[in-house]
Amino acid sequence: MSTIPLDLGLTPVRRKPFNGQSLDEVTAQLTAEIRELYTADQVPWVIGYSGGKDSTAVLQLVWMALRDLPAEQRTKTVHVISTDTLVENPVVAAWVSMSLDTMQKAADAQELPIEPHRLTPEVKDTFWVNLIGRGYPAPRPKFRWCTERLKIKPSNAFIRSVVAAHGEAIMVLGIRKAESQARARAMEKHEKRRVRDRLSPNANLPNSLVYSPVEDWTNDDVWEFLMQIPNPWGYNNQDLLTMYQGASGDGECPLVVDSTTPSCGSSRFGCWTCTLVEQDKSMSAMIQNDEEKEWMLPLLDLRNKLDAPFGHYEEGDPDLPPGRKAPFPRPDKPARDFRRMNGSVMLFKDDAIHGPYLQAYREEWLRELLGAQTWIRAHAPEHVKNIELITLDELHEIRRTWVFDKHEVEDSLPRIYEEMTGEPFPGGPLDEQLVMGSDEMEVLKEVCDGDDLHYDMVRELLAVERKYRTMARRSGLFQALEQAVQKGYYDNHEDAVEFAARKKKWRDDIAENLTFDEENELDAPA
Repeated sequence: MSTIPLDLGLTPVRRKPFNGQSLDEVTAQLTAEIRELYTADQVPWVIGYSGGKDSTAVLQLVWMALRDLPAEQRTKTVHVISTDTLVENPVVAAWVSMSLDTMQKAADAQELPIEPHRLTPEVKDTFWVNLIGRGYPAPRPKFRWCTERLKIKPSNAFIRSVVAAHGEAIMVLGIRKAESQARARAMEKHEKRRVRDRLSPNANLPNSLVYSPVEDWTNDDVWEFLMQIPNPWGYNNQDLLTMYQGASGDGECPLVVDSTTPSCGSSRFGCWTCTLVEQDKSMSAMIQNDEEKEWMLPLLDLRNKLDAPFGHYEEGDPDLPPGRKAPFPRPDKPARDFRRMNGSVMLFKDDAIHGPYLQAYREEWLRELLGAQTWIRAHAPEHVKNIELITLDELHEIRRTWVFDKHEVEDSLPRIYEEMTGEPFPGGPLDEQLVMGSDEMEVLKEVCDGDDLHYDMVRELLAVERKYRTMARRSGLFQALEQAVQKGYYDNHEDAVEFAARKKKWRDDIAENLTFDEENELDAPA
């Protein structure tokens, strides 16, 4: 079918795939380069695999190169690591999990030294343990606590173990200069410090080098390669394209484009809980483009609630996202304690810098999450009926954090779990470890007559005494009691702000009136 170009006064610019080279030429050159680098030493390789188009293309190139090597030259292991944050887009997470299983079977059958690994964060570092358990607010550009805990730490721990065992490691990544200007600048910077052809130093991990075979490819180069070259471990790249297509708002993924045509590569997958973006476009598009994926609506709804605005930022606010100007919606400020995690009150522009989520909100997030999981299990297609939005290990850690770290001795998690799932919580009672039972705590709350700060302080004092009661040496008891009193010292938010302001003024006045000798004397060690 012919097309009639519209005369818009513009000269269309077409970029030839692979800078004018044929696909066969590019593939032959890269696989030869990979074989040369692989056989040059005994340093093990670690391939970062997310299941997306770029990492799939890189793994496919390495697989093809190894397959063409004689068996006696396949002397070192190629580790394929995939980090599951436990809050990945469920469709993508299922795709990656099945791909890793298929990959292992194919590698064994083809006698290739390729070992897939599914990495997960430690329980104490997971998204829900930090948000629901510790009360960390939903991630923001200036408090991006999630990436380090969920992605970087698991992969870095694995790479360090490889380096510890072999002295070095070579990371093979699907990073490309065309992804963004920032990525291009970073890659060009590291190019200048290359110690061997195509191997750049890793700025974050010592004794590891980075190899990026598709660094000069465009989105369309990647898709042309994936569509033309069969997947060597038996997965269907057409399904990968379909997944990207479903995550695009317009539902289209053109492969040969001119300068005005959008590419399917603009689709981005990530955590379904991510609040670092204004909206989850990929999940919204999946739901819009496929009726069978409407079961993800509760996830989208919960993600939007985590990002819901409750107030407004002020100009100069330390939490104001980069590039934004006040007034700008401030998420969840009323849901957070006016005290920091350690109980201190810090001021910014005559108001407290808010800390973790309050108990009531953390309990509500847990209800929302368990409710979404229960609904999906009841209404979703058969292949996702056993979905686990939060693991039992995470629930146990949240319960421990609430009761023993935050002194919320009501032990409300089992009750919430049964309320939202209709099943008893699979964990033993904590009665022997609690200072009071739930009935007694209800009486204490009634006695406090709505004074939440007073109730929290008395509850924490009782918990501290219970903790130290069985110790042979009760060292630290008085400091713990003093800290509990200091946290609950105030009448309310306004009283805390006034007290902190008076304290700051008192310190400033003293500092202003000190002589040089007095300052040195005060700063001297005891």
